[in-house]
Amino acid sequence: MDDHAVTHDQGAGESAFAFDGSWREFAPIAITNLLLTIVTLGIYRFWATTRERRYLWSRTRFIDDRFEWTGTGLELFIGFVLVLLLVFVPLFVLQFVAQGMILRGHVVAVGILFFLLYMFFFYLFGIARFRALRYRLSRSWWRGIRGGSDDQGWRYGWSFLWKTVVSYLALALMIPWSMASLWNERWNAMSFGAQPFESDARWGNLFLRYLLCWALPWVMAVGLMFAMIPVVMIAAGSGEPPGPGIMIAIFALVLAFYVLIPLAALVYYAAFMREAVGALRLGTIEFAFTARTKHWLLLFLGNFGLWLLALAVAIIPLMALGLLANFTNLQPGETPFSENSLGFVVTLVVLVIPFALVGPFIRYRTWRFGVTWLEAYGEIDADVLTQSTTRTPTQGEGLLDAFDVGAI
Repeated sequence: MDDHAVTHDQGAGESAFAFDGSWREFAPIAITNLLLTIVTLGIYRFWATTRERRYLWSRTRFIDDRFEWTGTGLELFIGFVLVLLLVFVPLFVLQFVAQGMILRGHVVAVGILFFLLYMFFFYLFGIARFRALRYRLSRSWWRGIRGGSDDQGWRYGWSFLWKTVVSYLALALMIPWSMASLWNERWNAMSFGAQPFESDARWGNLFLRYLLCWALPWVMAVGLMFAMIPVVMIAAGSGEPPGPGIMIAIFALVLAFYVLIPLAALVYYAAFMREAVGALRLGTIEFAFTARTKHWLLLFLGNFGLWLLALAVAIIPLMALGLLANFTNLQPGETPFSENSLGFVVTLVVLVIPFALVGPFIRYRTWRFGVTWLEAYGEIDADVLTQSTTRTPTQGEGLLDAFDVGAI
């Protein structure tokens, strides 16, 4: 019997998971990936994703061994091509069919067609999330052991569709139920080695936090409406605009609307991740995700800082070259580079490169964040955790990338 303790005592401060990568190591990978993606007109991005994952997985340790990413860029490319041929080409043709139906006066039929199409996209999105998880587990190796699932995700797609619809029909109050239920269904269909995952996340533990997130926009909207009443009365009575004090108060209320609502959503999401991951088990191993709201906030503020840095890196050379002058004093119908095609190319390159580099570093920071706050408790029996016998998918995450939620 070969048993391995997953963690020491929780008070010892040692985690079963660790990430020892650095942005200095990652930067050459991100830069070369970007240059090769530009040269190949975007085709290399599938291989770029593979290079990123190989680095991130190889710098992630679980107990006494590192993960290994075994997926290939060709698999991701094949998945993209299949989605393009089987989904988006028929949808492109369907647009012309719908235009012909409108010209013949079948407006109601077109409305029904697009409603069904909208539901179909919800169904596809559910399948995409399921299959992406299945694919990533099947390509994630630890000690020569991989994960996966024999489930193809068709049934999960229907669950995602009807549970999402029901959650919104109930004035969006059932969203915690749908999120927890779908999380459980997704992970209960997965395994790692011969051990199945088990998940029993409970949405009731999340409802009060979600209720705050749900009610806050309504409360603030009503507050803003009442704040506007004296402004309207003053303007109507005197015929003059309200004083600066009132306008500053209204501006502060509007600003709070765009700050407090995302913050409330973040409070809920942080609680959801703690509940969802904490309900996950693999045999005798139990998991936990300990990041609080403040940690998530620091992550997003750091990501926002990267966007600001990219903006500064882009603007400084444009100002130095005088290319920003092309955007001033424009007349109606004129374009900034109507007589300066070289300036257009230089501006495009200067803007694309720094902003395109933000994405890889956000993915790096997100992965490091996830590993840093992920915990595991229990013991591993190496005689039980043997190689998986689940089917290995032959293509990657093209469907999930089609919805632009590929992330890591």
